[in-house]
Amino acid sequence: MYIPRYRNVTEEGGDYVRGYGYQGAVIRRGGMPDAATPGLGQDIKQRGREFGPWIAYISGFGEMLPNPENRMTQDAVRKDKWGIPLLNISVDFSENERKMAKQILTDGRAMIEGAGGMVISQATKPGAPGLGIHEMGTARMGRDPMTSVFNGYNQAHEAPNLFCTDGAAMTSSGCQNPSLTYMALSARAAHHAAEWLKEGKL
Repeated sequence: MYIPRYRNVTEEGGDYVRGYGYQGAVIRRGGMPDAATPGLGQDIKQRGREFGPWIAYISGFGEMLPNPENRMTQDAVRKDKWGIPLLNISVDFSENERKMAKQILTDGRAMIEGAGGMVISQATKPGAPGLGIHEMGTARMGRDPMTSVFNGYNQAHEAPNLFCTDGAAMTSSGCQNPSLTYMALSARAAHHAAEWLKEGKL
């Protein structure tokens, strides 16, 4: 199930900018025993034949705004077993994301109840940063080598034969999956690299 963004598009979003969408599913509990299912032998086989109630769930995914305070730095002291400095990751939600999260919870409940369902469980706060699995940043794209790592072709300012076409070059993403954008960036970077190869610049 996918519910595309509507706040700050066709409907007002309140006191925050950008928006969010939902992903979810309707499933029937039971019928698929796993390691967490109690029982052994015949008992667990029988449990695998029993189906429970139908449930629906939706999860909201909102955009995090670019924030220079969200960053990764090298640890000045600690190193891994190869002698490479460990990374210190500093990331937190801004007030904008916190306000958006409250609206996500309110709207999600309204959707379930509006469809005649009953909310049996609901989060009280957003999950930790990183649970969306599409992290961005750390090597941003830009025109100025002093403030960015890659140019508009995802080519490193300081190493012309180095290209990076994943989320590292993006400071943020909309609430939807950014994978198609990665593909577009990759196609553009590949075309640019091919042209430079023809010209003998790489």
